Amino acid sequence: MVRRRFSFGLVSRLSSPIYGRSPCSGGIWTPCLGQKRSFMTAKDLVESEEPEKKVTNRINMFSAINQALHTVLDSDPKSYVFGEDVGFGGVFRCTTALRDKFGRHRVFNTPLCEQAIVGFGIGLASMGNRAIAEIQFADYIFPALDQIVNEAAKYRYRSGNLFNCGGLTVRAPYGAVGHGGHYHSQSPEAFFCHVPGIKVVIPRSPSQAKGLLLASIRDPNPVVFFEPKWLYRLAVEEVPVDDYTLPLSSAEVMRKGSDITLVGWGAQLAIMEEACDEVSKLGISCELIDLRTLIPWDKELVEDSVNKTGRLLVSHEAPVTGGFGAEIAASITNSCFLRLQAPVSRVCGLDTPFPLVFEPFYMPTKNKCLLSNQNNVILDIDCTRPILFGKRAPHAVL
Repeated sequence: MVRRRFSFGLVSRLSSPIYGRSPCSGGIWTPCLGQKRSFMTAKDLVESEEPEKKVTNRINMFSAINQALHTVLDSDPKSYVFGEDVGFGGVFRCTTALRDKFGRHRVFNTPLCEQAIVGFGIGLASMGNRAIAEIQFADYIFPALDQIVNEAAKYRYRSGNLFNCGGLTVRAPYGAVGHGGHYHSQSPEAFFCHVPGIKVVIPRSPSQAKGLLLASIRDPNPVVFFEPKWLYRLAVEEVPVDDYTLPLSSAEVMRKGSDITLVGWGAQLAIMEEACDEVSKLGISCELIDLRTLIPWDKELVEDSVNKTGRLLVSHEAPVTGGFGAEIAASITNSCFLRLQAPVSRVCGLDTPFPLVFEPFYMPTKNKCLLSNQNNVILDIDCTRPILFGKRAPHAVL
């Protein structure tokens, strides 16, 4: 009963229903065997362009997210931001000053009930609004799993596209933070990558966070937007002041290389970039790819890269078993089998609850990427000298 109460009862006070939407077959999930997942695209609503070099400010990630939310609230009067403590600015300050400018009826606190937060957002979005729900920590998104999986993801499909809640975006800080322990450090993205009907997006930097969040909010499909909390204040860069979007389901090659492909997302990319710098001293050229959107992911770009390099390493903070890296490994092994020179390697979190004092041992660190001798993907070492893809390399100190 919570679902119906929060999906429809409260929404009627904020908006009037919109009926008679023209069906669009591209937005309906199809059960046809062998057919790829089909999403309604956002091309008519969002121009997927890289940010032009305009006026920029040097800001951190939480400020960039705050700018994106400000832009949406300012440009769309039917957009709403809500969640636990968002009216006060949020625990990570991502919603600072929004309530003061846009009012309590558009930026407001909710009860401490994740199922109700998302259920309310589904109802709000189904009435033609843009509902931006915040889950305070991704670790606590699981009470809302039923609403996301059984309601939001299936809303368009079960109604034959007569209704949809594509205006719903669920924001949630995820990942390690250095001291969060097992209830404030988890990376649950793989749970949602198994669900047809939603998109999963994870940025790596302030400029990426702003552009991808704006694209997610304007996309006509429900989106779960995970924000790497480690980078909220640590990541600082020049971010365009103007409104801009970045394309969803389009990975980005951060670094070109010829010997091995590395794929990651979120905060892990900074670790992988350090590993690329280190192995470059040994003459190993790494191609680093930021997936950005996990579902639907840019399989073609990764395939092209692996066909060129012949090797693939995937790294993420989530536990290795059942992580999204396993899906990438299986898919690439199937499509690039004849070009692979070594089995796909994964450098991930451990299959344990996220620890507190033992966090440094749990994390997929730079050294784990460097010393990963699984299948001779990056390098294998003996006591004295590195082995470069099965061949002796010149002596080097690791």
